[in-house]
This record gives sequence, C-alpha cells and structure tokens, in this order.
Amino acid sequence: MKQCSLLLCCLVSALSANALKIDIKNRQLHNDAPYIVSQCYTKTKDAKGGVHNPCLNCHRDSKAPNYIDDWDLQESYAFPEYALTNHWTNLFIDRSKAVSQISDAAIRHYVNESNYFDANGSIVLAKKLKNLPEEWDIDGDGRWDGYIPDCYYHFDREGFDHAPDGNYTGWRAFGYTPFLGTFWPTNGSTDDVLIRLSKDFSVNDQGEFDIETYRVNLWIVEALIKQKSIQIDPIDERKYGVDLDKDGRLGMAEKIAFDYDPLHGRMMSYVGYARKQQYQLAAGLYPVGTEFLHSVRYLSAPKAGRVGMAARMKELRYGRKVSWADYGVHAELADEEIKERNDYPDRLMTYIGDAERGVSNKRGWRYQGFIEDADGALRPQSYEEHLNCIGCHATLGSLVDSTFVFPRKLERGAFQNGWYHWSQKGLAGMPEPKMPDGSYEYTRYLQENGAGDEFRDNAEVMQRFFDQNGTLLQSETEKLHRDIAYLLIPSVERALQLDKAYRVIVDEQSFIYGRDAHIAPIKKVHRELKEDEKTGVTKPVKYLPQAMQ
Repeated sequence: MKQCSLLLCCLVSALSANALKIDIKNRQLHNDAPYIVSQCYTKTKDAKGGVHNPCLNCHRDSKAPNYIDDWDLQESYAFPEYALTNHWTNLFIDRSKAVSQISDAAIRHYVNESNYFDANGSIVLAKKLKNLPEEWDIDGDGRWDGYIPDCYYHFDREGFDHAPDGNYTGWRAFGYTPFLGTFWPTNGSTDDVLIRLSKDFSVNDQGEFDIETYRVNLWIVEALIKQKSIQIDPIDERKYGVDLDKDGRLGMAEKIAFDYDPLHGRMMSYVGYARKQQYQLAAGLYPVGTEFLHSVRYLSAPKAGRVGMAARMKELRYGRKVSWADYGVHAELADEEIKERNDYPDRLMTYIGDAERGVSNKRGWRYQGFIEDADGALRPQSYEEHLNCIGCHATLGSLVDSTFVFPRKLERGAFQNGWYHWSQKGLAGMPEPKMPDGSYEYTRYLQENGAGDEFRDNAEVMQRFFDQNGTLLQSETEKLHRDIAYLLIPSVERALQLDKAYRVIVDEQSFIYGRDAHIAPIKKVHRELKEDEKTGVTKPVKYLPQAMQ
C-alpha cells in the first residue's frame, strides 16, 4: 500500500491511533439487531405536531412472489424489546470539530484517488485476496472462499464490462431511476449497480460464447423481473427456436412478451445453453447464479462543475443467488415472519454467514461486502457489518426477489437503451419517474415525508423545495419533473462536508455504530421507543415498488 502523503495525513489528527481495532473473525455482536437499520428510528412527528412518513420507501404493498406486504409498518415502530433502544449511536455524535480539521483540498485528493485499482490498473483487493492475509482467513484453509472482485469498469456502448485483454467479464451496467432517499447523492453517496448471469446464459446450444445469446437472456430476465413486456432490438427467433414475442410463429421479434401463467399452460423460456439446461424460471425471480455488484462511492466535488461519482469506493457490495426459492417458499417465509411478529414479538432474527462467504437472507441469496479500513483500503466486512446489508435485502415489501434497482432499469429509448454505467452518462436530464397511478414518484415522496431523506435532516433539500411553513413548492417540483438531478445532486459545498463526515467514520472504523454521513448530531431520531409506539401515520401509502418509465 502506498505510504500516506502529507496531504492525506492532515485529514484528521491521530488518524489510526483512535480507530477501533477490527477483528473480522469476531462473531460477537455489539448490536444484537443490526438488521433493523438506523433510518427506522426517525421521528415521524415534528415539533408542531405534524406527521411525516419516511417509512413508505421500504414498507409497501408487495407483488408475488414477494408476499411481505408490510405497509402496516408505516403506522407503528413494531420493534422487539431489545431494539426499542437505538443502538446506532453514531447518529448522536458531533463531528464538527473533526470535520473542520479536514481541508477541501485534502478531501478532494482523497476521494479522487482510487482504492480499487493500483497505478497499473490491477484490482488491489483481488490481488490481496489471492494472497490471503491470515487475519482475513475465516476458516483457516488458506484461501478466500467468497467473491474476488473481477470487474474492470471498462464499459462499451452496450454497458458490457471488458477485462484488460478485451474479453467480456460478464458484468453489465444499467441505468436506473435511483431508489428513494438514502441512495440519492444529496444524502451522501454515489453508487452504481451491475448484473451478471451465470456463464450458461452467455453460450449457445453448442456451448460457445455468444454475446447475442447473452443479450437476449438478459432481456428475458428483465421482462420476468418487471413482469411486463419490453421492447428490444430486432432478433431472429429462428436462431433460438423460441417465440420471444409470442405471436405464434418464429420470425423477427422486437419485444420480449411477458406471458407467464403456468396454471393455464403459458410459459416462457431462456435461450441457448440455459434453455438446454432447463434453468428454473418464474415471474419475479432471477435464475440461480445471478450476481449483482454494487459500488458505493464518495461524491466528487470539483471546484467548477457538477458533483458526480468519485473514484474512491466507500464499499463494494456483492450479491449472488445460490439456490432456488419458488413461490411456495416465499409464501412460507412471509407467513413465518407474521407468526414470529405475533407470537414472539421480542425474539430477534438470526442469519447464517461469516465475513468470508457473506450472509444468507434465507431466500436463496448471499450478500457480501467490503468496506474501507482506517487507511482507506478496502477490507472484508465483519459478520456484524454484513448483517446491516440483510436489513435491506430480506424482508421488505419494496423488494423484488431481494433486489431494489433492476426493476427500475431504464428501457428502450433511454441512453443506450438503458444499458450503461453512470460514468458514461450521469443523472442530468433524466425525467422524474412516475408511479402506476400516474403521479410523480419523487414528488410524492417529498410530499409524504416533508423532506428529502429518511432522517429528515437534509437542510439543503428542505430549503430548496419547501417554504417556511413546510409546504412543497410547485415551482421547484416542476423543475424536478424535467430533471431529477435538480433534487438528487447536492451542491459542491454539501458534497465536501458529507465526504469529510464519512471520512471521520472511516478513521474511527466505527461502522457497527452507524455509517451515515452527518456532521451535527441528528435530532429527528429516537434514542428510545415505547413498545408498539405509533408513528402517527394514519393514511399509509400502499403503492407498488416499481416506478413506471
């Protein structure tokens, strides 16, 4: 690792001396319920008695095979007894002094320096995992049994990633309308998401790699996950022997028709070798072997120009579907959760996993993550740090087969027909997404929440979009309708402050106490709750998780 430059050493005094010693082999939990995320403790009632609803992001009506339907959690803090105390204590720390000691020049230098690639373009973390440090070897077998990073972030005009030798890595980037609140850059981070199907989906009947076969299978997965027909580039169905557009003949298809009703004999099929292998297929579910890669990054805050995605990663998150869970399994899991909440309301959930292989969400997926160490290099997350991921990828009504954003992927007519990375085109100029009822999604969120983040702490958004009485300004939402960047992208000044605030948490290595970037203590968050305390929300929002294009 490169020695810390003088510029970086001045970021915070006593950088590593005060940092927590992280033992990723340690399975002892400081917080026994880390799957209940920090945003869930937000105060929904303001000082004037007004009620706001930040809960609608996650807790909504769901669509089969997600049977959670947890919109009722908008109405009550239905926590087990242990979790009535807010264990995310980082929310209440004043970091203004530490942040003030970091110069703008220092943080700009830091965030624009990659901790993923070295000077030669090699993946730093991959090299380290292949020469595994003993302190990272959870089972002592001398090898890393989890994900080894293999994406080069070198995308072509179709969003496909290429290795230095020019070969496809299988990863494909896609553009999407960012999920509400936390994942908006104005709240602290930029991010991207990539998808990869197993190799069987990228080879033809003869077992040979064929990029068109892979394209078609990705389109089919998109139609299944969205449960809707999608427009595609013209494809000769005779090549695959599959009637993709369901017009009753094999010819040129310009859409993947969603037509899945097994009880009435209506089925869909993958193409190529995946069809030959008879991969399990169902509406709303990804095939086994599907992977997602999610980098969470700092904000790049140039002296001139728009805030964007920085080179430095805060986290690298990875998910892989390792087993098939059909509709029946998903229904049983939802029923079990309802029974647990009713019969054993104070019982805490347990999840199988470790720092090396990640954590299972009980629905066929394993999630694994890497996060910065005190020197800024990526390291494996501990078991407890991993459990924070499960809080969002297991039992929420807004999920579609445990995922958030692929159902929100842009489609034909968008830049590169929706297959691109944010480095190829940013958020600027993207129109606001609409809900199935025709209302604007982000505007609806601002109306219901009265703020632009779950903590209701983003003063910049509140000052821009609301008047002194808390009324949403139509003049501002009209700008949002035309360009979501007007809401989602923060000012340079705010971006610098958020970067500094998060860097202080990195210095402390205090992620188990919260990883939300803020400077002053957050006041609109409960420290303690009463049993079954009501939120005050009396008209919960029950809309479906997917926004319309």
